[in-house]
Amino acid sequence: MPAIIDSLAPAKVNLTLHVLGRRADGYHELESLVAFASFGDHLSLRAGAALGLAISGPTAFAAGPVADNLVLRAAQALAERIPGLRLGHFTLTKQLPAGAGLGGGSSDAAAALRLIAHVNALELDDQRIHYAARATGADVPVCLDPRPRVMRGIGDVLSAPLALPALGIVVVYPGIAVSTAAVFKALGLAAGERYSARGGGPLPPTTPISGEPDTRVSAAGGTGVPPEGGGHSALIASLAAGRNDLEAAAIGIAPQIAEALAIVAALPGCRLARMSGSGSACFGLFEEVQAALHAARGMKLARRHWWVQAGSLGG
Repeated sequence: MPAIIDSLAPAKVNLTLHVLGRRADGYHELESLVAFASFGDHLSLRAGAALGLAISGPTAFAAGPVADNLVLRAAQALAERIPGLRLGHFTLTKQLPAGAGLGGGSSDAAAALRLIAHVNALELDDQRIHYAARATGADVPVCLDPRPRVMRGIGDVLSAPLALPALGIVVVYPGIAVSTAAVFKALGLAAGERYSARGGGPLPPTTPISGEPDTRVSAAGGTGVPPEGGGHSALIASLAAGRNDLEAAAIGIAPQIAEALAIVAALPGCRLARMSGSGSACFGLFEEVQAALHAARGMKLARRHWWVQAGSLGG
């Protein structure tokens, strides 16, 4: 029988998300501190079988057509670059909601690349894998090796992995899918414009934004990375000085996000509440995992129609 191997495709959480501007080619340049939760989707691969995909799980109904799934697209992108690549049949168990800003599809695709790499004895730093990741989606590269990092440019400039103290996290999805494209459109940046959250919106650029990846650190605040050796309080204080520049635009499209943020912020022990990515999922950070698990139990009882999950982050 062909071997079956599996991998967690963890939820991606944008702890901070700063918009630097919009390039002349229309892409938005971002700077984001990304971390991964202890929960997510699950992907298995029956190696040696014909390439295929079966999807199940509580959120499978929102996964879209199988043929368009990023798992298959990632596998095909890598196969185009490596003749004779050994593939197989994938089984995806969807736990993460779609359109939530948790990078579910991107994390699934990255998990597929990790499993194929294992079957074919490829290292994850193989440039062909990274090319396939970039060809599949902007968030796939950061999900390949799911450890905390700063992501810049359009997702193509990644820092080395960061050592963050472990925190508890509660993530809630109020049941409203938000289109990433619609959120960026609502942000209202024209090609070549820079963005300043402190100024309340777009500002004329002082220098043109090119089509090249931007490796600069945002002048409008840090990314939320605490000083080396900082603990829980230092990390949370540093994150509180950051922001998610897409939050207001997303709330304009889905006001339920503001309600979710307020409810999460009021959970006992919550130290910081923020929207992840382009929404609509919101997260709360806790100094202890047990506090997050306790808060999630109460949330599930109070908001039975919301998707609620808790676990650890970082560490």
